[in-house]
Amino acid sequence: MKKQRNGETWKFEIEMPVQRDSSPEVVLGIDGGTTSTVCICMSLPISDQTLDSLPVLARSVAGCSNHNSVGETVARETLEQVMAEALMKSGAKRSAVCVVCLALSGVNHPTDQERILNWLRDIFPSHTKLFVQNDAVAALASGTMGKLHGCVLIAGTGTICYGFTEDGREARAAGAGPVLGDWGSGYGIAAQALTAVVKAHDGRGPQTMLTSDILLTLGLSSPDELIGWTYADPSWARIAALVPVVVSCAEAGDEVSNKILLDSVQELAASVKAVVQRLGLCGEDRKSSFPFVMVGGVIENNKKWDIGKEVINCITEEYPGACPIRPKVEPAVGAALLAWNYLMKESEGNLRR
Repeated sequence: MKKQRNGETWKFEIEMPVQRDSSPEVVLGIDGGTTSTVCICMSLPISDQTLDSLPVLARSVAGCSNHNSVGETVARETLEQVMAEALMKSGAKRSAVCVVCLALSGVNHPTDQERILNWLRDIFPSHTKLFVQNDAVAALASGTMGKLHGCVLIAGTGTICYGFTEDGREARAAGAGPVLGDWGSGYGIAAQALTAVVKAHDGRGPQTMLTSDILLTLGLSSPDELIGWTYADPSWARIAALVPVVVSCAEAGDEVSNKILLDSVQELAASVKAVVQRLGLCGEDRKSSFPFVMVGGVIENNKKWDIGKEVINCITEEYPGACPIRPKVEPAVGAALLAWNYLMKESEGNLRR
């Protein structure tokens, strides 16, 4: 058993009885986002990948694990916490972990993957297979129950679109974070709303219901106070939490809010169209069928003003073969199924040699 980077085993492992060699193996699937991080522990083998038969042993939740948002040290501590808690709940030590799939927001380059893999190798024993992906890949797998084919749109605090062909080609759009313009995301919508309030206040923009509703929500008395509120803690999730206010104002007929949401629909649809076209998921006739998975708070649980429904309308109008999917399992389950499928493909490859 390798040890944690501080030289100590995880505390709960000290109190656990020594496991026999016959103890069941487990898989860990982690979905790490800007708002929260979820770890699912499943027992192996996963012989039936259907909703009612998934062998979930434990689930744990922690905070943000996007290293671009909270820094690498906090991100690692969060991931260690969530994995340790899931293993503790399932009654398994790290020696029982056969494969891990970390699907994390902020993983945008092979150097990100390698840095995280090096850290994981210091935590898990050498027999554990380790895979690191962007969190969009787990979201896609949550809709396709572990198959990497089709297109996924995530629109939560941030946004990204990711796609895979059946022969393994992949493409992505957006996902570069708020500074580089993740418009259509929760952060993007809320940031535009805050800007609209400031513009209305100083005369650069039209008056909007957003002013009174946002000030009431935040407990502020004047738009001037928004500057201090915003920069006191400009974390992405804190700003994005104002999205329900924007939706509520749009539903009440506020033109400024309505335009913000209409623009967000176009931005999200543009990301999907870019990925579909680059991969040719729609076929030459633009009518071929492909899974279109949708995940995230921005495109879920809206009332009259349904952002997700409007995005679907934009996509299916241009690509009639797109099959919208609202996953029945969370992305962390998708990550666990991906981990199992990766392991199976690797085993099949070894048998052919």
